[in-house]
Amino acid sequence: MLGDFYGYAELLDPEEQEILARVRRFAEERIAPIADAHWASTDFPFDLVPGFAELDIVGLGRAWPDRRAYSKLLTSMVSMELSRIDPSMSTFFGVHGGLALSSIDLCGSEEQKERWLPAMRRMEKIGAFALSEPHGGSDVAGGLETTARREGDDWVLDGAKRWIGNGTFADLVVVWARDVTDGSETHGSVLGFVVEKGTPGFTATKMEGKLALRTVQNADLTFEGARVPEENRLQNARSFKDTNRVLRVTRGGVAWNAVGAMMGVYELARAYALERVQFGQPIASFQLIQDHLVTILGRLTASIAMAVRVAQLQDADHFRDDQAALAKRECTIALREAVARAREVLGGNGVLLENKVTRFFNDAEALYSYEGTREMNTLVVGRSITGIGAFVGRAPERH
Repeated sequence: MLGDFYGYAELLDPEEQEILARVRRFAEERIAPIADAHWASTDFPFDLVPGFAELDIVGLGRAWPDRRAYSKLLTSMVSMELSRIDPSMSTFFGVHGGLALSSIDLCGSEEQKERWLPAMRRMEKIGAFALSEPHGGSDVAGGLETTARREGDDWVLDGAKRWIGNGTFADLVVVWARDVTDGSETHGSVLGFVVEKGTPGFTATKMEGKLALRTVQNADLTFEGARVPEENRLQNARSFKDTNRVLRVTRGGVAWNAVGAMMGVYELARAYALERVQFGQPIASFQLIQDHLVTILGRLTASIAMAVRVAQLQDADHFRDDQAALAKRECTIALREAVARAREVLGGNGVLLENKVTRFFNDAEALYSYEGTREMNTLVVGRSITGIGAFVGRAPERH
């Protein structure tokens, strides 16, 4: 594989390498031919879902009755392969098989896992994850406004969520809300609920005008007296610490999405440089073009090294929040530079969608910001290495 310059995929065992090869073929043969058109139209390619299901790659990291648990390195490289062709489709898959499925797997009861996870694995039910809100991004932990109030055997949800991937069509939405029930043992705590499509009082509206990850169906969700049965409350989600267990896993995943996107633009820029002729020779023969290509490859290879170590730490169960934050920060910073250099290699042709680099150029902006901005991840790591939290500064004096 051109972008894997040091052959990190060879760290996988033979069976895992075959799974990764199947994902690569699917991405190249099924996703690549339609990615640009769907990105332009902002329509979701629902006809790809059966193909995803046939790959049987949902929940690779957990054991099932008929399938062993595979390494975190494999599940991470699956995200890389999808992002290498289309970060939108990798995001769709990550929301379903990562955020939504992991929420139920980590925070649900055994009965809830049996009820929902097999159908999610088969992609008969698609999941979404609803945490971000219109007024809460980085501060969502302390400023969560969506509320849940216990009434008999039901919970009543009120509030709004924003930027919810898969939100327009998901069968199951994992919604995080603050308990405001008087006298409740969990009063004030963040709880998780599985809200099923068609629940009265729950509406999802597609967000328009998005210029990155355009194929992802991000939605505004509203809850107006939406009643959710107690049996749909995630039984092992009792505080935001439980929510963060899910986020810790997926934050490392965004680093791999960035690695995949870098790999994609490197391969596109390299192929273009070998084919494009100026002054009677391929532009790949020019020193400045080679500098761009080598710099992209260097950033990519360094990012893969960091991401591989992240996966190894996750497999060893020694992975920390600050390590997730550093990986997400550095890989997405490197991605931003890589897509800019790739665009430069293509010159004016780099802004044409038909040459694909501009799609990655725009998508990089979303990866750079979601699952923790550069600034927030900087502060997480900064607190770790100094022992001093610098999240909130002194309010400016008023005169």
